[in-house]
Amino acid sequence: MNGLRDPRVPLSAAAGLGAVALAAALLVNGSSVVVTAVAGVVAGLIAAISLFVASVRAARRSRRRSSSLRWLAFGAVTWVAGVGVRPLADGTPFVLTFADVLLLVGTLLLAFGTGRTARRPAYGSYLLQYVAGAYLSAASLFTICWVLLLAPVYAKADEPTSLASPVLCLLATCAVAPAVLAARSAERRAGLAALAVLATITVGEFATSIGRATASDGPPLVVGMLAPVALLLLAATPWSTRTHARPVGPAAAVVVDGAPLALVAVATVVVAVRVVAGWAPPLTPVLPVAGGSIMLVLLVKVFFLDLSTTSMRTTLETGERRLIQLAENVGDIVLVLDRDGVIQEMGSGVEALYGYSPQELVGQAVFGYVHSEDVPALQAALRTMTTEDESSPDRVGACRVSCRVRAADGTWRPAESVATRHPREGEDLVLISTRDVSDQVALRNQVAHLTFHDGVTGLPNRAYFEERTRELLARRGAARMAVVFMDLDGFTGVNDSVGHASGDYLLSQAARRLRAAVNSDDTLARWGGDEFAVLLESGGSGGGAEGQSAIDLAERLVRAVSSEPFRVADRDIALTASVGVAFAEDGVPAGDLIRNADVAMTRAKELGGRRVEVFAAHMHADVVRRLELAADLQRALLAEQFAVEYQPVVDLATSRVTAVEALVRWWSGGTFVPPQQFLGAAEDTGLIVPLGEWILREACREVAAWRASSWDIGLSLNLSSRQITAPRFVETVEAALADSGLPASALTLEVIEEMLVEDAEEVIARLSSLRALGVRLAIDDFGTGYASLALLRQLPVDMIKIDPSFVSGLGCDETLTLLTRTIVRLGHDLGLTVVAEGIERPEQLELLREMGCTRGQGYLVARPMAARGVDSLMRTNCTPLQNTA
Repeated sequence: MNGLRDPRVPLSAAAGLGAVALAAALLVNGSSVVVTAVAGVVAGLIAAISLFVASVRAARRSRRRSSSLRWLAFGAVTWVAGVGVRPLADGTPFVLTFADVLLLVGTLLLAFGTGRTARRPAYGSYLLQYVAGAYLSAASLFTICWVLLLAPVYAKADEPTSLASPVLCLLATCAVAPAVLAARSAERRAGLAALAVLATITVGEFATSIGRATASDGPPLVVGMLAPVALLLLAATPWSTRTHARPVGPAAAVVVDGAPLALVAVATVVVAVRVVAGWAPPLTPVLPVAGGSIMLVLLVKVFFLDLSTTSMRTTLETGERRLIQLAENVGDIVLVLDRDGVIQEMGSGVEALYGYSPQELVGQAVFGYVHSEDVPALQAALRTMTTEDESSPDRVGACRVSCRVRAADGTWRPAESVATRHPREGEDLVLISTRDVSDQVALRNQVAHLTFHDGVTGLPNRAYFEERTRELLARRGAARMAVVFMDLDGFTGVNDSVGHASGDYLLSQAARRLRAAVNSDDTLARWGGDEFAVLLESGGSGGGAEGQSAIDLAERLVRAVSSEPFRVADRDIALTASVGVAFAEDGVPAGDLIRNADVAMTRAKELGGRRVEVFAAHMHADVVRRLELAADLQRALLAEQFAVEYQPVVDLATSRVTAVEALVRWWSGGTFVPPQQFLGAAEDTGLIVPLGEWILREACREVAAWRASSWDIGLSLNLSSRQITAPRFVETVEAALADSGLPASALTLEVIEEMLVEDAEEVIARLSSLRALGVRLAIDDFGTGYASLALLRQLPVDMIKIDPSFVSGLGCDETLTLLTRTIVRLGHDLGLTVVAEGIERPEQLELLREMGCTRGQGYLVARPMAARGVDSLMRTNCTPLQNTA
């Protein structure tokens, strides 16, 4: 059943029957005309049926393929009719019989179907050229056939025989042959088979015409069987499994385009040889007409080829002019050079751009106008494009060249050029399109400068400094290199007082002073903000004269900044500088070297500024430890690892506890961390603010509970500068008092003298607001700071606390004893409560009582203790609050 569904099975069977029929026809005892007619009819019918069935099947996939196969089928049927009728029509008096007409129609239909197998015409885009080539091929083949075969036969013939049928078949075959041979379509195999059929029909028709002229019994049997065999081949091709298009190489194009001319040459040679051999052509117009038509067609072809060449040359010249005009319209200059660099043509735009007239440049070598450093690159480009060896791998068609061109005013202007091969009339020229890129280069340089330079001071910036440090370390190693970091002390106040614009102007002045102090071979950069960095390429390794040179430079930088005030915004501003020095060491990368100098500078700033510090390993360890401590502090605050202890403050006359001072304690994993180890880090990181708020709330709550138990006791609490200047600090204190129920008069806030000097206005304003709430104020460590007595008038304090350094010298240092007595008397005269801190020996306590100091605290009086210890102490020593009910 499957075999019946596949049309190839019955068609294969039909082809087999056709082959049997052909074999039988060969064995039949009859004339060759009958045998070839029978074979032709059988093969033609098989081909027609195969092609028709294949066209029906192909209609579902390709309408064009189906159409070409259908035309071939119609042509095969018509040709079969002509072949079948021809034996009956022979001997009729007509020059062209009815059978000949049918055969010609069938041949034309086959030719049309053959042409349809090619999707587009053969090589050559003009129809006239195509027709001319086909005619030249047909006329040349006919001339060869006439000279070699037909002329002798027709010379002996009694009556002329028509050659219309073979000539028409030859024309049809030559008309479609180029299209089929150059086809790329999937039907190319069917087209080649159909072309073979046309060729065999043409050969058969010529043989038939010869047979008629000689009155013989038709063409030879072998010649007559060519067409049936070709038809059977055509019948099988539609069922080939390969239907996809196959590419045609360039050789096919050469063969198709050159075949007509080659046939003309062969025909000319054949005629010439026969004439030289003494051959006299018969007196017929056939050969003159064929030869004359060939010459005429060749002349027409040459004429149109010349027109096409002229048109192409005109188009090329017009394209060149348009290209040059377009290039000049966009600002490019177009010039043509020979292989030696001599200018052959020059665009008119050169006068406006470079100041030269085109006439004075033509004939001059272009190298005289190009910078000497760029000439080799231009010469190399010309060599690669004008080399005579076209197979050389160095030969290129176009390249880009960057060079500097000298203008008429003597300035050098950067240019970007594109050079292309420009062959013309046997000359190997180069066309160059040049564009002036001075603006682009200037913009790139400006961008590069801004990328690696500071816009305020004009100095190299951080990116440049880091890159330069890495480069020198990689090239020279650590020997004789040092980095100096400098920071302007107090610069933040400049921006706050006179504004950022004036601050930038001050930085530019500082940069000029520092540039004058730095050696010319060293790199000075603005690191950022008010920080500067210097890279000493010969700074030594930290020892000897070379190491001393780096320290000397650092001291010069300090003097350059602090030697005289800066004049900014019509005022003099005096600044100092903190400088850190780090020496390069083997194995230390550039980033670590720069960091070390920064750490040393920070250390100098912490020690008060206006000094030079040389980096030591422990400095970095301290920084790392401080960072780790800050992280531990933050975790401890979240984990509630802090506790509050209270140190009692007693009345020295009665030994009664009048107040407690809240002190923070940190237990990290069961280990006690002394306050002096973490309070500084808390202040630096700002964690002192949330920690102080927690201490305030806890202490207020605890003291409020004691007061609720009818004990008259106050609370004293130390404040840092960060706490006082924190946002909403006054509101925080007010909220803690309200939440705990502690009276404002029971809370004493202590500040040190330095805080009243550094940020006097803001601190005094905040403390005055607290004083207005009823909170009492105290000056801690009185006598060690820089505050003047006028501050006691601006800020109404209630208490002064004598620093332990004074109390420690009581009884053994007359000066300290005198100073302590003076402070106590000053407090009494001002009506202030005087508290002595650090009482540790009995003689100190006795002297303080004698001086009239009212209150004191210290280890001799009572050590810091937890809330339970204070509660026990109060039950035994404190006086209850008076009942006012």
